[in-house]
This record gives sequence, structure tokens and C-alpha cells, in this order.
Amino acid sequence: MTGAPQEPPEPAPVRPVQGKRKRAASRLASVQALYQMDVAAKGLNEVFAEFETHWMGREVEGVEYEQADVEFFKRVISGVLEDQVALDRATDKLLADGWPLRRVEAVMRAVFRAAAFELKKRKDIPARVVITEYVDVAAAFLAKDEVGMVNAVLDKLAREYRASEFT
Repeated sequence: MTGAPQEPPEPAPVRPVQGKRKRAASRLASVQALYQMDVAAKGLNEVFAEFETHWMGREVEGVEYEQADVEFFKRVISGVLEDQVALDRATDKLLADGWPLRRVEAVMRAVFRAAAFELKKRKDIPARVVITEYVDVAAAFLAKDEVGMVNAVLDKLAREYRASEFT
């Protein structure tokens, strides 16, 4: 066809799933930030600034990162730091003997910490949603058998923190 260029199509209406996708992006960013804090010893404010400025909703090395819910991201990270000792102890009890959380690979440790925070403190989010989202994050970084272990540990944590959701 020739002639005047066509106008771009109207944007699709915003659907409720958009908020869910922003939370999923926040969870991924939370795990990545917790990993950086653990491995590179980055501070809270440094991580917040870095992720808001350079990662969330940006293209990095050819990978497009979805826009995240920044407040949710900050709450997860802050919540983990506020309650990390208790969250780590709860996870330690569920890991195999001889494999405390400190010996687990850093990405897996970050997944456990973020998910444990949500399971313990964010009762407004169904436990099964938390488990599914963090298992998906784990699958992006870990081998299949490790993802299975993440799923099993998070299921046990959920049943401990939210038994009423599983009866």
C-alpha cells in the first residue's frame, strides 16, 4: 500500500494482570538486589538507587526488564533486612541437615529470604501465589533439581506460616 502512513493502533486497555506483572517484576528485582547485597556487600540505599535508575523498566545488555512496583520492591527488601535472622532460622530448620542457609547458593538464599518475608508478613497475598512467583524466579537462575528444592522448602514454609490456607 502507498499513501500516507497509517496511525499506530490504539494501545490495548490496561488489564488487571498489569499489576500482577509489576509484582512479578518486583520479586525478580528483589531477588537480584538481595543477591547483590549478599555477594557484593551493597547497602540498602545503594541497591534502591541502582535498581530504580538502571534496572526496573530498562533494557540492560539486550534484556528488557519490565517496570516493577517500586514500593513493593522496597518493602520486600526492607522487610527481609528487618527480620532476616528469624527468616533465616525458619528456612534453616527446613533445609537438609548439614546444609544451613549460609551454605546454600546465593541466588537460592535470596529467593528463600524474599519468599519467607512475604509468606510471614504479607498475609494479603495468597501463599500459593508467593510460592509460584518465587519458584518462577528460581527457575530463571537455577537448575531443575534446585528449583524443586526451592518449591519444597517454600511449600513447607507456607504451611508453617499460613497453615489455615492449606486445610
